[in-house]
Amino acid sequence: MQPSPNILVIRRRYLGDIVLLGSLFRNLRLRWPEARVTALVERSYGEILALNPDVSGVLALPSGRLEWPGFLRRLRRSGFTHVLDLDNTEKTALVSRASGAAVRIALHHGEHRLKLRSLYTHVAYDPASEHEARPITEYYLKALGPLAVPVVDRGIRLVPSEADVSYWRRFVGAQGRILLVHPGSRSPARIWPMERFAAVCDHVQDDLGVQVVLAGGPGERRLLSEIRGLARTHVLALDDPPSLTRFAALARVSSALLCHDSGPMHVAAAVGTPVVALYGSQNPVLFRPHGEGHTQLVPSMPCSPCVAPGSCVPGDSYRSYCVRRHSVEQVLAAVRTALGPRAPRAPV
Repeated sequence: MQPSPNILVIRRRYLGDIVLLGSLFRNLRLRWPEARVTALVERSYGEILALNPDVSGVLALPSGRLEWPGFLRRLRRSGFTHVLDLDNTEKTALVSRASGAAVRIALHHGEHRLKLRSLYTHVAYDPASEHEARPITEYYLKALGPLAVPVVDRGIRLVPSEADVSYWRRFVGAQGRILLVHPGSRSPARIWPMERFAAVCDHVQDDLGVQVVLAGGPGERRLLSEIRGLARTHVLALDDPPSLTRFAALARVSSALLCHDSGPMHVAAAVGTPVVALYGSQNPVLFRPHGEGHTQLVPSMPCSPCVAPGSCVPGDSYRSYCVRRHSVEQVLAAVRTALGPRAPRAPV
């Protein structure tokens, strides 16, 4: 009997990209139930993979030169048999070769030039026409082709700890339905105006009787403070940013999440929470929330008249302000649907 594979999957960043590896991990696990499956990511993203039951462990990519010798020793000692490099940078190509794995697969797509081909044993390629027209999860699954691993499950799931779920239920869950709002984004241009977030929060609490909870990362305290200051109703804002695993549990106990196209969107979808996601000019297919029951609000394109003349950079979704085309009424209607009907009041 052949020993079970010891597999390293390389995807350095970002949060959403790493969550969306779930279906790749799932199919590796179904093919080889006893395999060891390790993810190589940047240190700040490793925590979320503790919630993926198909991942055996995490290896952190070095953040400085002094860490590399020790990292390379651990890499070689790990005895990996297979490497799936989903990044294909020069650095990750060298890591793939340094692992000593007999099978080393590079994944790349039409607009991404294959780097250091000689360091890999196999290549999985996605044509540009297909890459932009399907969810990124389908791109990741292409890496399974050289291994002849069948795709039998496209599901993605994160499982928060019961302790974290119980904590949030005691803290915010006693209020009935909860709308979790995460107003941040890596790109300032993709952020919906705070006064509109505040207006939605007021309507949700006044008209629907739903508790609003604001959450964000360490760099998003100003956004939370601004929404709370603009809102007329009592909006609960978390003073301390929750860890990634704590945020997953908070999303799990919430009735819906209102957010941008972001990593937290994918975390919420992976724990089974309906998402209302605000998009600008970015591709709504490539990184859409996984699963059913989610709403993507996408402005009609081309964006005319321009909502930020002189500031927008056409063709660059990270510097286009098209998300501002969404009205409070449009967002509120989508949130109302995502929250579902109000539960009947218990008899007195």
